[in-house]
Amino acid sequence: MTLNSRIARGLLASAAIALTAGTAMAADIFVIGGKPDDPFWSRVKKGAEDAGAVAEMQGGSVTWLGPQNYDNLGPDAAELIRQAIDQGADAIVGPNWVPEAMDPAFEAVVAADIPLVIYNAGGIESADRLGALNYVGAVDYKSGYAGGEYLGNAGHQTGACVNTLPGAANIEAFCSGFIDGLAATGGNGETLQLPATAYGDATAVAQAVRAHLIQNPDIDALFAIGGGDTSATISGIQQAGKTGSVHVCGMNFNETVLANIQAGTQACAIDQQGYQQGFFAVSILNNYVTYGTTIPTREILTGPGIVDASNVEQVIAGVEAGAR
Repeated sequence: MTLNSRIARGLLASAAIALTAGTAMAADIFVIGGKPDDPFWSRVKKGAEDAGAVAEMQGGSVTWLGPQNYDNLGPDAAELIRQAIDQGADAIVGPNWVPEAMDPAFEAVVAADIPLVIYNAGGIESADRLGALNYVGAVDYKSGYAGGEYLGNAGHQTGACVNTLPGAANIEAFCSGFIDGLAATGGNGETLQLPATAYGDATAVAQAVRAHLIQNPDIDALFAIGGGDTSATISGIQQAGKTGSVHVCGMNFNETVLANIQAGTQACAIDQQGYQQGFFAVSILNNYVTYGTTIPTREILTGPGIVDASNVEQVIAGVEAGAR
């Protein structure tokens, strides 16, 4: 039995005892997340749903709300938050991707006395500013920094962060962290900024990377902000004739990314452990609404972790279990 399975069974057993004792209070929890077909967010969703099994045993529920695309990310996510309020949420989990667009919606959550946990993006600073109970996730800047430092320590000195979601605070933090991590090892970096419509568009990303590498032949390190973009970045490197001379690290991973790491065409992936983000955020809120319990540790960090050739086989085993 995996660790996650043991945790889940323990929580289910606790819920069953509470129900028998008649002390449980139902919690309808709404979770704001990414697109349904986004591989990273599918793992976050699974974590939320696994934790939600406890809420469901107590008569509550977990409802997932995600945008259809990322073209208008901040306003669309703010609208989903407002939908959760209107639909009678007892508690809300949400990422603070674009603070200027989303803060007013989160403030409305708190004003309505609905418990809030910020997760995935925004950090503890965002949670404190908004009056949320806690933050669950990685620190975006540190995630990017880990990628830059990793590539820099491997001897790469000139890098670029491929940003396909300009304006999203967490993505901007990835890129600034990457540049600083590379600088800490004596290198230098920049941001290759693409329009938001390029996110998930493999052809657009590959073509942009190819053109940038041809125009900037000194670049030997690239950082991508998601699994799909990482694969497209590798394609762009191949199209530019730079395979073997330009190395890639990227945020998150999918089966293709893990295969690339196994094959040596990708140096590393930065793992935010999305399953844990969904699982812990929902668990914290369910326990708070049901029992009034709180977590004294404010800022539950789920990353960054590095996946490379040294541990990729173990990560693949986690993927097969649906938790990585």
